[in-house]
Amino acid sequence: MELSKEQADRYTRQIILSEIGEEGQKRLIYAKVLIIGLGGLGSSCAIYLAAAGVGNLGILDFDKVGLNNLHRQVIHSEKYINHPKTESAKDRISQINSDVKVIDYSMKLTPENAVDLISNYDIIADCTDNFPSRYLVNDACVIASRPFVHAAVFQFFGQAMTIIPGISACYRCFLPQSPPPEVMPKREQSGIIGTVAGLLGIIQANEILKYILDAGELLTGKLLMFDALDCSFEKIDVNKNPDCAVCGNSPAIKDLVENSGFYFSPVD
Repeated sequence: MELSKEQADRYTRQIILSEIGEEGQKRLIYAKVLIIGLGGLGSSCAIYLAAAGVGNLGILDFDKVGLNNLHRQVIHSEKYINHPKTESAKDRISQINSDVKVIDYSMKLTPENAVDLISNYDIIADCTDNFPSRYLVNDACVIASRPFVHAAVFQFFGQAMTIIPGISACYRCFLPQSPPPEVMPKREQSGIIGTVAGLLGIIQANEILKYILDAGELLTGKLLMFDALDCSFEKIDVNKNPDCAVCGNSPAIKDLVENSGFYFSPVD
């Protein structure tokens, strides 16, 4: 496939980068990325992947747009309040880049559908906002042998990590099990400034672009931590755990349906 004149014009400032060029841009156009969660993280991640020319985007969220989403979920607008987030995001993506093919999944990710769904994509963006969902995405990606980029945000803080099953540590290697519910703040008490969610979503998009382009150094085996209050970044080494329940030498989790008790409320 040759780039059309319009594509060459649109992506010219990317194509002149030695790490991308025309061949890299073609890789982006053919790539298939699934974004799970269209909140603060998923909003900026989707916008920048579409703008970069990633040609096939799957977007998954079962929720509807609410007024209190709009300070951080920048892919949505007042026009779509009480409409499905997938509908809102698909419309916005089409306005950014009409060449992008969007498949919208207005549904929950579950142990029953996760592996089959994830297997259709080259790389996954985990933009979920709760521990059960993160473990479900992690375990499904490990079982399906699909790389994914994790991110999480809270108040003025964020973290990100790229996981390549079979090569790097997975999310369970880093955090074998969810913190007990009694130590976790309730949703209505969990504040977040929108800029942190936007920045971490962009970091996810950047990791995905690097993976597709085979450029630079990925956040594999590293947890990137960000503190917005003093604008500092820190990287923490995360090693593979040979006793990990899903990617270890003798994994206990081989089938998500059989182990559905691990997952309580996917993609809430």
